[in-house]
Amino acid sequence: MRKLAIALICAAIMHGAAQIPASAPVSIQVDLARPQGPFKPIYSWFGYDESNYTTIKYGKQLLRELHDLSPVPVYIRAHHLLTSGNGVAELKWSSSNVFALDDNGKPAYDFTITDQTFDEFQRAGVRPMVELGFMPRDLAATVPGVDAYQVHYPANTTSGASNNPPKDYAMWGKLIRRYTEHFVERYGKAEVSTWYFEVWNEPDISYWHGTPAEYFKLYDYAVAGVRAALPNALVGGPATTGPTSDKAAAFLDTFLQHCLNDKSAANGKPIPIDFISFHPKGRQTVVDGHVRMGLSNELKATDAGFRIVAKFPKYIRLPIVLSEADPEGCAACSMKANPANAYRNGPLYATCTAAAIKALFDLQDRSNVNLLAMLSWSFEFEGKEYFEGFRTLATNGVDKPALNVFRMAGPMSGERVMTSSTGQVPLDDILSMGVKRTPDVDVLATKAEDGAAIMLWNCHDDDLPTPATEVQVTVLGISPEVKKVLLQHYRIDDTHSNSYSVWKAMGSPQTPTARQYAQLKEAGQLELLNSPQWLEVSAGKVIISTVLPRQATSMMRLTW
Repeated sequence: MRKLAIALICAAIMHGAAQIPASAPVSIQVDLARPQGPFKPIYSWFGYDESNYTTIKYGKQLLRELHDLSPVPVYIRAHHLLTSGNGVAELKWSSSNVFALDDNGKPAYDFTITDQTFDEFQRAGVRPMVELGFMPRDLAATVPGVDAYQVHYPANTTSGASNNPPKDYAMWGKLIRRYTEHFVERYGKAEVSTWYFEVWNEPDISYWHGTPAEYFKLYDYAVAGVRAALPNALVGGPATTGPTSDKAAAFLDTFLQHCLNDKSAANGKPIPIDFISFHPKGRQTVVDGHVRMGLSNELKATDAGFRIVAKFPKYIRLPIVLSEADPEGCAACSMKANPANAYRNGPLYATCTAAAIKALFDLQDRSNVNLLAMLSWSFEFEGKEYFEGFRTLATNGVDKPALNVFRMAGPMSGERVMTSSTGQVPLDDILSMGVKRTPDVDVLATKAEDGAAIMLWNCHDDDLPTPATEVQVTVLGISPEVKKVLLQHYRIDDTHSNSYSVWKAMGSPQTPTARQYAQLKEAGQLELLNSPQWLEVSAGKVIISTVLPRQATSMMRLTW
């Protein structure tokens, strides 16, 4: 069945590309002897709105797969860790019932759901980025015009009182202290000291029904509570939207000034901040019947945020966590709500992610800041149709192509090294106009003690069929002692590492048979393009030729 599916896919590609001229061959050079700075595993961070999915069948399965994709710890961020409710996930909603007021108006804590969630993180071997939000029902202040506590999707879920400020900031601080104390008691100081505590989510927009000054107060009381329970805890924020708008930029800038110049509203002491977070997003549309991506929007927002951080000498080397960094905005909006979201099912999502990884490193180097993470706000949704077009890594337990680009990044370690490509679109051109003229055929490479990892992509904002590009990769700077290298070449494209193409070739079943489901599971794994091969090294150099389709990503792993 899989061979038949691939044959059908190949025939469709060739038919669609028949009228389009082939692109020029591309020459890529990788110089392992010219380091450009450390490679940090910025890819190993993920998040989702619905924290209650953590303990459900496919959520538990996916957490373990995320753990396995990386040799370094994988971090997980989730909304609604403090929200009140029935403990059942909905689109853009979850709850824990960790806090309530008893009949005498005294705080009462219930860690039942919290323990289920964080115990599952521990069992899966992932670490939490603890997002301190949203406001428990009994602690939420009254805000004019806000009546309901929970607002159900597809209405504006951020319009409810769960996004109100606290009616008592001291009580909020005590909640955060007790919450952190519970983690320390249950998991130990050493473990919880490796977590990150982030205060709230996107307080510059409707996720926060207060003023910036009220958020700063919320932050002060939250970090004071965390540090009272665990003095060396890692705390930060403000998790704003991408600072390309004047409002978001001003919020991030003013927040950093607050931390630098003010005293804590909670205790009158200097205000701790161990990392800075904000959310750069791309933007996609449908143009003339096809999807057009907007990588430039994500990169412009990142660049703007880095420039703001770089204005503060005290903070310029603080870790920056892009705690939502994605090709576009709404993970829970399927292609039924927005047809452009269909791109999320195929290899385009993976290719955009590969291109973004390199660009983010380049922007970090340009501003001399310290990028720690690009957190992909993508997970899975239970009980939805197969390939419904949510921004997810898996659908009903079947891995999608996007997950495989993160698997590709796993072997990258050591130093980033100098690369060049005749098919590269310069970073400033991507920032100004995206990838709308020529495709971006480019490379990111690393060198470790026992090998090298070379990620290639053929990316274009317009998702249109075109012929593949011939690519020649010349790898220089291999140690004179090395006479042979083993090449393992992995690929994501229409016929490799792509469960979506196989599913469509099956007839797009919503109730696949057991045999079909097994085939989909297999197709969802990262796949070799061909068998591993030994290459002779001549004068410290090897040459690798390949053909790279449009919207495809390759990982060439060399070991010696």
